[in-house]
Amino acid sequence: MLKGHQTWVFESKPVIAASSAVGGPFEAQGALAGDFDKLHEDIWLGQDSFEKAEKRLLEEACEVAINKAGLKKEDVQFFLSGDLMNQIISSSFTARTLGVPFLGLFGACSSSMEALSLAALLIDSKAAENALAAASSHNATAEKQFRYPTEYGAQKPPTAQWTVTGAGAALLKGEGDGPRVVAATIGRIVDMGLSDPYNMGAAMAPAAVDTIQAHFRDLNRDITYYDIIATGDLGRVGHQIASALLVKHGLEIPPGIFTDCGILIYNQEQPVLAGGSGCGCSATVTFGHFLNRMRKEELRRLLIVATGALMSPLSYQQKESIPCIAHAVAIEI
Repeated sequence: MLKGHQTWVFESKPVIAASSAVGGPFEAQGALAGDFDKLHEDIWLGQDSFEKAEKRLLEEACEVAINKAGLKKEDVQFFLSGDLMNQIISSSFTARTLGVPFLGLFGACSSSMEALSLAALLIDSKAAENALAAASSHNATAEKQFRYPTEYGAQKPPTAQWTVTGAGAALLKGEGDGPRVVAATIGRIVDMGLSDPYNMGAAMAPAAVDTIQAHFRDLNRDITYYDIIATGDLGRVGHQIASALLVKHGLEIPPGIFTDCGILIYNQEQPVLAGGSGCGCSATVTFGHFLNRMRKEELRRLLIVATGALMSPLSYQQKESIPCIAHAVAIEI
């Protein structure tokens, strides 16, 4: 059911029957390592290219979620996924492995919540009995495509972020026990004219604020309704900007409630500059860390606002600014 201008309220409250998070060696050293189902010591994952390694990450995340739900891949009715690679090849090649109906998405780093929103909509509208939502990223593939190959050793400014090598997946069903997807606010494009690929947090922060405003306006909720409100991957720079913008717009969220997946995933001593980013950032933190906390009843109401910079190497070369978007999903138990 549409509520307000851009928010879906799911009357059946689709259940996240199972979820998974798979990561690489840097994530294994991070603050949330214990919330991953599988961690790899080798950034190559035994493959002969970083792109194939990312595909393997996503395949493993899907396999773990499906197995946890007590299903086989043949039981999955729809697979919704996105990533950062050209033509979302990590997702489409994983869909080839799964062999199930596939809806490929590109929302950049907002892809995890875009997938979760649409999967919940399929379940709520009775268009599916179960659906698999996922997203992935890999540090070396993103660096190669959007900045400089890792081997180049290019120096980065303090505003840059570290792309998470990881994949997350969530299996949604119409019935069962577990965290439930209760609402989703679909974001609109916000472009403040920034064009620096080393300052994604600043570029995406206004989009996150715009979607948060829309969510609370559409649902007429108090800011303290949620135990946690987490942006996807603004990092420390973008999080500070978003916090200041929210105050300016009369939505001051207490620091104990407002956080960011890109800040949480790594330890402070890790050289990640402004924090984590990538499709795998909000995917692994949400489908791993936050859902684990919900299942332990440490959290009851969660709002994830995954952010995405909808640029490409081509748009950057043409000196275009960076259009940004954020999708918010409310999860309760």
